[in-house]
Amino acid sequence: MTHAIRIHRFGGPEVMQWESISIGEPGPGEVRLRHTAAGVNFVDVSQRLGRQKIPLPIVLGRGACGVVESAGEGVTTLKPGDRVAYAPYNGAYAEARLIAAGKVVKVPEGLDDKAVGASILQGLTVHYLIRQIRVVGPQDTLLVHAAAGGIGLILCQWAAALGATVIGAVSTPDKAELARANGCAHVLVYSEGDFVERAIELNGGKKIDAVYDAVGKDTFVRSLGVLRPAGQIITFGRASGPIPPIDVATMLNRDALTVSAGTLFAFTEGLGRLQQMGREWFDALLTGKVKISVNQTYLMKDAAQAHRDLEARRTTGSTVLLPQ
Repeated sequence: MTHAIRIHRFGGPEVMQWESISIGEPGPGEVRLRHTAAGVNFVDVSQRLGRQKIPLPIVLGRGACGVVESAGEGVTTLKPGDRVAYAPYNGAYAEARLIAAGKVVKVPEGLDDKAVGASILQGLTVHYLIRQIRVVGPQDTLLVHAAAGGIGLILCQWAAALGATVIGAVSTPDKAELARANGCAHVLVYSEGDFVERAIELNGGKKIDAVYDAVGKDTFVRSLGVLRPAGQIITFGRASGPIPPIDVATMLNRDALTVSAGTLFAFTEGLGRLQQMGREWFDALLTGKVKISVNQTYLMKDAAQAHRDLEARRTTGSTVLLPQ
């Protein structure tokens, strides 16, 4: 029997139950995966809390690494023993699962399962943020909120490798050191003054090309004051709560600023780019453009504690769940 972390109602970490589930054998076009490492991300917390309306019961977790155990009829691209990873599809907090063969990407030799599992959702997210919604390059100066988080550390490293100047915004001096070690040319701490003034000061008195904001309510509106004319703010998270309503006319009158948003699912599923994005993400890891810091490891059955630590901001970098 396979075990998984499943929720039957929305709420705090206490709703996460380690349960026996039956998954059976793969059908046509499917593979059965034995998970080796699953990532823990803020989207998992949002789903658990009910901020995203999903059908219940459900197995949490939207990204993992694993090994193909068996393949269903018609699957020709994968075979038992292949290492694969996937995102952003629910079901990662489980010892094993069934999934469509087209929703996984082969993992090349030379990459660690824990690093891949912990970061696959984050890495693919950063891909659409800096290679698709905005094509980041040496011409850019960026402000990255929550720069010491899992996505933040990846975004800062990859953007710096592409030649951008990155200003990281973090909550504590310890996280400032972490951000500096991961691609940030400059770092500001929220408690040490107004981040708008500080970011412009760090950029030599000039406003900034683009802002990446995963915080939401506490940072979005104020971040508009950081941007140069025709600057861009990219919102991809709501860690502090929903962004307040914005008057489009006000935006149009404010130096022609651009607001961009998206979801990973829109790129992997809607545009069918999962395989391309996966290959480019793994190349970034193999070539050293991005290094993954798996700073927290938990047994999968202890996923509730991982959520408590994530919500309390006791984590940095990436977090992984191991089946045993």
